[in-house]
Order: sequence, then C-alpha cells, then structure tokens
Amino acid sequence: MEEYSYDSGAAGAALGAFGFVYFAILLLIIVSMWKIFTKAGKPGWAAIIPIYNIIVLLEIVGKPVWWIILLLIPFVNFFVGIYLAYLLSKAFGKDIVMTILLIILPFIGYPMLAFGDAKYVGPPKS
Repeated sequence: MEEYSYDSGAAGAALGAFGFVYFAILLLIIVSMWKIFTKAGKPGWAAIIPIYNIIVLLEIVGKPVWWIILLLIPFVNFFVGIYLAYLLSKAFGKDIVMTILLIILPFIGYPMLAFGDAKYVGPPKS
C-alpha cells in the first residue's frame, strides 16, 4: 500500500496557482499588444502570430525587417529588445519612464500604452 504525502498536494496547488497567474499575465500582454497594434493602424490579430508580430512591431517603430536577425543573436537580442521598447514608447509619444516600465514591468507598461491616452504618432526619428 502506498503512502501519500500532503507536501506533494501543496506543491501541486502552488504550481497550479503560479500557472494561473502566469497565464493571466500572458493573456493581459497579448490583449495589450493587440490593442497597441490596432492603435498603430496594424491588424490586431498579428499580435498572436509568432514572428509576424515582431515584423509588425518593427514596422510600427520604423525599423527594417532584417532586424529579426539581430533578435536571434544571443546577447545582442537583449540590447535590441531594450531599444525596441524605447522606440515603441517614442512611437506613442511617451518618454523614458514608459520605456523603463515596458522593460521592467511589462504587465503594467503594455496595458498603460494600450488602454491609456497614448496616441500613435509614427516611428520616431532616430
């Protein structure tokens, strides 16, 4: 006869709760990206298509499609991602504070950009 441990049940519950929160944050960011894309005049459904969503994001911030290659290079992609967050906040007329929010707390920054008063002003001049 097997013995059951209460610890495994608690661990399963904790993992389930973590998974639920993770899924909720992921869904919030996807919905926010959908709204950001539509604000920029792009199709919202593009936010859920892998790789194509990056192409659309590059169009929004005014960078060429070949920048996807930069996102595939380890270590370089970290800095390119930060720069893309900066360009995205500039494309919506926001400042460095929004950039920092997009990088450090994306589950707050992206909904603020999507559902706030930010208007798409076009790709920033770099």
